[in-house]
This record gives sequence, C-alpha cells and structure tokens, in this order.
Amino acid sequence: MDRVALHGLRARGHHGVFPKEREEGQTFIVDLVLGLDIRPAAAHDDLTRTVHYGIVAEEVVAVVQGEPVNLIETLAERIAQVCLKHDVVQEVEVCVHKPDAPITVPFDDVTITIIRSRA
Repeated sequence: MDRVALHGLRARGHHGVFPKEREEGQTFIVDLVLGLDIRPAAAHDDLTRTVHYGIVAEEVVAVVQGEPVNLIETLAERIAQVCLKHDVVQEVEVCVHKPDAPITVPFDDVTITIIRSRA
C-alpha cells in the first residue's frame, strides 16, 4: 500500500475535560498517513484517481475546530472516519498532538495515535 502523509496540520479547538480547555481552547496538531494505491493516479496523471490531500487537510481542520469532545482519542477517531470517507483511502494513521495539555510538570507534547482501515 502506498502512503500519502500530511504533517503538522494546526487548528484551534475546544477539546478537553476541564472547563478552561473548553472555554479558551488550544492548538492541536494532526499528522496523517493515508494508505491507498496511487498507481492508477500515477499511470494516468489524474488527481481524480487519488486522494486530494488539500481537501483532506481542510476536512481535518474542520473536525478540530468543530464540536468539542472530552478526549483526544475521540478527536482522533473522528478524524480517521473523515479520512476513510474518501473511497481511495484504505487505511489511515492519525496522530493528534496536544502540546498545551494541562499537565503540571514540564513536558514537550502529548499524542495519541490510532490506525483505522476499511477491513
């Protein structure tokens, strides 16, 4: 399976279990790896035979900016389902970063990574 990757998609969302997270929001960063067969697109030099990663990026940002959820696990699942709505995408790996998570000790990042497929 071939891969199309998007790294560092950034959007502000209001996800989290604490009132401050819901009220003020924070930046979330999303990395995606889409699994698909790009041979038909490459053979015909045809965008309609592959995934339009610009559209996927916009859809993912809309999910992050959309309805708040408590857990980044839920956010990752919603993002995966949006990606799998594209017929050519057979598998997706979603990594959601929450670099401003409300943790009381020094840290660089919090991430959740999921892999979902049609099968």
